[in-house]
Amino acid sequence: MKTLFNLIKKIYEKYKEIILYLIFGVLTTIVSLGSKYILLFVLLDAKDPIQLQVSIVISWMIAVVFAYVTNRIYVFNSTNKNKIKEFISFIIARISTLLLEMLIMWFFVTLLKLNSDLYVVIFTLISQVVVVIANYIFSKLFIFKK
Repeated sequence: MKTLFNLIKKIYEKYKEIILYLIFGVLTTIVSLGSKYILLFVLLDAKDPIQLQVSIVISWMIAVVFAYVTNRIYVFNSTNKNKIKEFISFIIARISTLLLEMLIMWFFVTLLKLNSDLYVVIFTLISQVVVVIANYIFSKLFIFKK
C-alpha cells in the first residue's frame, strides 16, 4: 500500500500542473453548467431567444473568470504583477479557442455535412480535446509564463 501511495505521489509531483489543470477544467465546466442552469431555469426564461443567448454569454464569462483565477493561483502559480494584462491575454486566448471550436464544428458539421447526431457528438468531443490542449498551451507559453 505504501508503494502504491509513493507511486501516486511521484506521478502527481511529475505531472502536477497538468493534473491540476484538468481538475480545475472539470470544476470550470461545472461552474459553467451550474451558472447556465441557474440563469436559464431560475432567473431567466430559456424559451426567450434573447434571454437564452444572454444566459450563454453570462455563464461563459463566469466560467472564464473562474478559470483565470484558479489557473493563476493553483495551476500556474503566477506572480505577474500586471494582473489586468494577464487577464486580458487570458480572455483573448479563450475567445481564440472558442472561435477554433466554432471553426472545427462548422468545417465538419456544416461544410462537410457530417451532421448526424453521432457526428455532432464525435466532433464536439474532438473539438473539446483540441480546445483543452490549445488553452493549456496558450496558458503555459503566453499567459502564465515563468
